[in-house]
Amino acid sequence: MMVRSLRSFATAAFLALVIVGTAPLARAEGVRPEVGKPLQAASALIKQKKGREAMAEIAKAEAVGNRTAYENQVIAQMKAAAASSAGDADATIKANEALLESGKVSGRESITLVQSVAVAYYNKKDYANAAKWTQRYFKEGGSDPAMRTMLLQSHYLQGDCAAVDRSVNENKASETELQMLQDCYRRKGDHAGYVKAMEALVANYPKKEYWTILVTNVQKKPGFSDRLAADVYRLKLATGNLNSAADYMEFAQLALQQGVPAEAKEIMDKGYATGVLGKGDEAARQGRLRDLINKALADSQAKRAQDEKDAVAAKDGGDLVKLGLNNVYEGKADQGFRQIEQGIKKGGLKRPEDAKLRLGEAQLHAGRKEAAVRTLREVKSNDPKVNDGTADIARLWVLYARA
Repeated sequence: MMVRSLRSFATAAFLALVIVGTAPLARAEGVRPEVGKPLQAASALIKQKKGREAMAEIAKAEAVGNRTAYENQVIAQMKAAAASSAGDADATIKANEALLESGKVSGRESITLVQSVAVAYYNKKDYANAAKWTQRYFKEGGSDPAMRTMLLQSHYLQGDCAAVDRSVNENKASETELQMLQDCYRRKGDHAGYVKAMEALVANYPKKEYWTILVTNVQKKPGFSDRLAADVYRLKLATGNLNSAADYMEFAQLALQQGVPAEAKEIMDKGYATGVLGKGDEAARQGRLRDLINKALADSQAKRAQDEKDAVAAKDGGDLVKLGLNNVYEGKADQGFRQIEQGIKKGGLKRPEDAKLRLGEAQLHAGRKEAAVRTLREVKSNDPKVNDGTADIARLWVLYARA
């Protein structure tokens, strides 16, 4: 799609050059009638997009003897315009390069001729020269945004992802340009570059489908731990990617297994509220899970005071973290954050980075974005020798918070 749209642009650029090519006739008092008449006919044909017929008229002007330097200049410009109109890339390049080398064009006209050469090279699929001439176009003062697209496309079609990346980072990239960058890395098999481009897409254009790709790719990374399944589900829920009844059910069960029935209840309630749960053949099973979660939450609340005392007296901070998470999901955010932080500070946790990740997620859930970003940016892998995915999930949450 991007290639076709750029080819349409190239055609439009050629037609624009017709106007430039015919402009000298308006001031051609020094052109004799036997030269001017066929050139006027050529001009009319060019405007009708009949470039090849125009070439025949130009040939008549060229056949006139003893032409002046000015007549030759007008003929050369008309030739360039006709070649452009005819879509003859080689003739366009030759004619416009000759005009540029003549030293008789400058300013806006020179820039337009450079643009014509760049577009012609692009049309003949010589992307290296298309990029070279497009860069010259901008260096000489050109500002057509379509040429920026052509430059990126020329780099992309050569497989020069680094050049695409540099250009994208030097300017505010459009969604199409970022798509081009991620596809370039995908085609080259550069996973790190691909993920980087996808993260840029999500940061600037946070669409559901981009999040789907990004979360899926993180899960596929070597070493990614299954224990982060609930964290993946949290991301999916936040980004609109939790859709099936099976996902809601598994997510709620994972939250319950992690000792946070308050979150499990919230998940089930959302599933019922959206109409995903509570219907079809699985409705009865879903109802039983809902009842189990409600009972677990009631039991947790009934013995909360004793559990808090036991957690404070415990050797490690694991129970404090769980208590804090329950309090956050029950709406008691400040109390919950204090307990989670106390648990992390107390230490003895099997995976302390998981606890930091959960704190950041809880802060986002409570609307504390700035605090969450600070927390999540500090999350690392639990094992410095293995990337278990904890830091990757944290980075995605930061992207979500900043989008």
